Amino acid sequence: MKLLIKNGRVLDTRKMKMSEPQHVLLADGKIAEIGPEINTQADVTLDASGQFVLPGFIDAHVHMRLTTLDFARLAQMTEVEYGIAMAQSAEATVKRGFTTVRDTGGELGGLRRAIAMGKIIGPRLVHANRMISQTGGHGDAEGGPRPVPDCACQMRHTAFGIVADGPDAVRKAARHVLRDGADFLKIHVSGGVATPSDPLECTQYTAEEIRAAVREADNRNTYVTAHGYTPEAIQLAIANGVKCIEHGNLMDEKTAELMAKNDVTLVPTLITYQAMDEFGERLGMPETNRAKNKKVLNDGLQALAYAKAAGVRIGWGTDLIGETQYMQPRESELRAAVQSPEEILTSLYVVNPQLLALSDKIGKVEIGMVGDLVISKINPLEDIVAMGDTDKSVAHVIQNGQQIV
Repeated sequence: MKLLIKNGRVLDTRKMKMSEPQHVLLADGKIAEIGPEINTQADVTLDASGQFVLPGFIDAHVHMRLTTLDFARLAQMTEVEYGIAMAQSAEATVKRGFTTVRDTGGELGGLRRAIAMGKIIGPRLVHANRMISQTGGHGDAEGGPRPVPDCACQMRHTAFGIVADGPDAVRKAARHVLRDGADFLKIHVSGGVATPSDPLECTQYTAEEIRAAVREADNRNTYVTAHGYTPEAIQLAIANGVKCIEHGNLMDEKTAELMAKNDVTLVPTLITYQAMDEFGERLGMPETNRAKNKKVLNDGLQALAYAKAAGVRIGWGTDLIGETQYMQPRESELRAAVQSPEEILTSLYVVNPQLLALSDKIGKVEIGMVGDLVISKINPLEDIVAMGDTDKSVAHVIQNGQQIV
């Protein structure tokens, strides 16, 4: 299978510049040739005159398992319902141009197999499998009364996470999710918006528990990322070996400087708080959760500014839930208040592939890279905000050398 894109201006993500009109040939799922003249006969030809050829979009913080903001309904869904909803979400994700995603929590075995077998369309998945949380932490998602455990070695789990208390239990949970194919580990070190029993400001896990997870990740040549909002929680995570922080909305300048000094990546997810503020009530999100959301909604841009000033490596993620996932492209729109288009595209195409350990496959339009491309009607270097409207910006999506849109 050969696909030829003609006359498009190609984004050079090393220099963050657009080329003059070029042809791009994809063969056997990879980029085979780039140049002003390509004479090879192709099975499919797309005319990109006046348009822009970009690498496929990469979202470094998704939750394919979180298929609705109605958390009461989510708790009652069967695996069949999950499967249908996740398949629909996976296809919609690719059609928006997100050909690769990093899932930061949830059991995805069936979804991954369905995508690999060609049963459904879906993004390339780098995933954490189930999240690891303390009792009453952000990954402790079950509502209602629960039996008191007889000992700390007893662990509970859902499709989203494992509740593990104490270094030994955390070690066991980490080994379990790594055995089940996790590409990295996800823990929680502060409260969260979407869970019922953890104030945002609380610090979760001890140094010993965090180190247990980090040691297991080190043994598998991977890393631990941590959900964290407050300076205290983020600093605790960094001091004990965590290499990536998700969200970070409440961090201060000192924390940003510590992140930069220790080469810790930050993945802000600004759009999810905007989405929950706009749609949470009508979609059944409890008032307690909506109140917590308001606390972090307005602080995300300041945290991003601190990180930028300190020189933190910044990734690009969304963390959107269920019905709001269509807002994915708007993350760049919000970031434009702090970052330049070049900085936003660097987060998307340089930092994200590094974080996903896929820099040799995605994020560049170069010979030998995977054939994941977006043909855009808009030059993102000139109007990054307009990229938030997929209907107006995305002309075609190609994944593994196959035209999807």
